[in-house]
Amino acid sequence: MAYLQASYEVSERRACEVLAFSRATQRYQSVADRHEELRMRLRDLAASRPNWGYRRLGLLLRREGWGVNHKLVYRLYQEEGWDCGADARGGV
Repeated sequence: MAYLQASYEVSERRACEVLAFSRATQRYQSVADRHEELRMRLRDLAASRPNWGYRRLGLLLRREGWGVNHKLVYRLYQEEGWDCGADARGGV
């Protein structure tokens, strides 16, 4: 978008209008929490217990006092690149 504005010397409004692109989408800045401390703790637990899946690791996190549910642990587990599927359990 910045390229279009600079090349044609047009406003953001005009550039978005030409491309049929929402200005709200153009200006959006994520405010999502990355859960960095939780990721580090999950990494530590997964390294010390390599055969445990996300469900058992989530249970350990809850016992330690982390306010997590299985969906959050699953998402973080996947984002870290660990396998959660049937192949990780030896096939089902």
